[in-house]
Formats: sequence, structure tokens, C-alpha cells
Amino acid sequence: MQSTLRTNMAGYPNTLALKQGRVTSDIVNLDCSTAPQAAHNGFKPMVRNGAFDAGELAIVTYLQARAIGKPWVMLPMPILGRHQHHCIGFNGEFGHLNPKDIEGKKVGIRSYAQTTGLWVRGILQHEYGVDIDKVQWMTVDEGHFSEYQDPPNSERLPAGSSLPEMMLKGELAAAILGQEMPKDDRISTLIPDPHAASRQWCNREGVIPINHVFVVHERVSKERPDIVREIYRMLMESRAQAPAEALQTLPAPGLEANRKGLQLAIDWALDQKLINRGLSVDELFDETTALVDA
Repeated sequence: MQSTLRTNMAGYPNTLALKQGRVTSDIVNLDCSTAPQAAHNGFKPMVRNGAFDAGELAIVTYLQARAIGKPWVMLPMPILGRHQHHCIGFNGEFGHLNPKDIEGKKVGIRSYAQTTGLWVRGILQHEYGVDIDKVQWMTVDEGHFSEYQDPPNSERLPAGSSLPEMMLKGELAAAILGQEMPKDDRISTLIPDPHAASRQWCNREGVIPINHVFVVHERVSKERPDIVREIYRMLMESRAQAPAEALQTLPAPGLEANRKGLQLAIDWALDQKLINRGLSVDELFDETTALVDA
């Protein structure tokens, strides 16, 4: 009998074949019918209210969940990843900024716990010497867990605030926006030549930053390990149908292939007060998910 899992998953090149029904299974149906178009809108309902049984989750949200014992377990399957150096910009109309110039200034980000923020802050700190504790982080949204509080150098903006608009007006010195960066000639990236810098960093570190991973509820993993293994197979098959160029900025599947990137995410999350205790990479998996790629 086929089991149906409520699944939060967007249609990326690597998941599209599965989401469109070109990859199927006799034992499990991943039902994405109630998933929001933007997967991040499903993260909070997923981890707070149990709105989904499986699906993609931001790596920071998953690390937070694991650190406080929430019943989720990840598969060694990155769903979304990208180079991050280009994701912070400023309005040059108000003067040029170098990375360290944001110290003592207001910088916008959707949520302090947003995964893009984890990577951008870490890169600024470790590559460009920015003291991220001296930046005033201006946020629009709260994090996904009430157990975590934003650090003292973080401030919530009024509801309805627009980070791109505030940056264009000079109310923010810079903003971490990623794909939401305004297409405006006044906007420059804070990191010079960010795409070249990102390629160099990724090549040196052997890491492509992970944004989203695939998780299942612990109940599913404990009661139906066959379903977990089948989900991994389906994700692999769907990934194999993606254009090769779409996989260039997506980390490879597999636990060992992602060990270094996951450890870096853990270290930076702890340093940035996003998690309340250190984790080992092996803690992120259970006895079923750790072996799905064996």
C-alpha cells in the first residue's frame, strides 16, 4: 500500500521531475499540493505545527531543530545551494563601502536566522575581517523557533518594512537580499567582484554553501526506513534529470561529500548564536538516513 507524506518542496531543476510526477514510487507519494510556492513560507508551519511530514528545510532551521531536540532528521541530500558572496549590496549613491565599513551601521536582512545571512556573515567575518557583532542587524521577520532569540545587536523593523526600499533611500547602509536585490544601477555588491571571489573561496574550501536540505519526521524514519530510502532514491533520480548547468552550484549528495560544508555551517551557526550548543555532523542523521547513500 502506498503511503502519502505531506511534503513541503519547491520546484527546482533538481526536484522538478519528482514534483511533476515524472519520478514516482510504488510505496510513497510525496504530496506537495499544500506546499507554498516559496518553500521558506512552509518552514515555520512545518517545525512548529507539524504541517508537513517531510520536505526541504533551511540548514539553519534544521540545525536549530536538532540542537533543541525537535523530531526531524535530515537525508544527505542538499536541495538548494549557491555561491553567497554577491548576496549583500549597498547603494553607492550614499558613498562607497568596503566590507569593514558596515561596522557600526545598520544592515538589513529578512531574518537574523536566515541561512543566507549565516553564510554572508561568516564570509564577511572570516574573509574580510568584519566584526559582525559591531553591525546592527535590522530584521523584518522572526526566526522559525521561539526557543531562540536574536542577539542584542539585532533590531526588528516595523511590520511591512521593505529592505530594498530602505537601502535605496539610505535608511540602511547595506542589505542581505540575494535574489531580491534591486535591479538598480545605484546598487553595488559589498564584496568586490563577488562571483570570482566566491569561485575562489569554494575551490579553496571545497564547499558550496548549502541553503536547504531534505528532512523527514523522525516517526517516518523509525517506522518506515524503507520509505526514507525510497525518498532518497527518488531525489537522486529527479536530480539526474536536471540540466548539468543547474547542478554546478548545488552541493553533491552524500554524507561524506557534505561533511565539511555541514561542519562549517555548524561552527558558524554556533559562533553567530544561532544554535545554543555545538553539534557533530553525525548527530544530524539517524541510523537510517546516515546509510541511505551506502
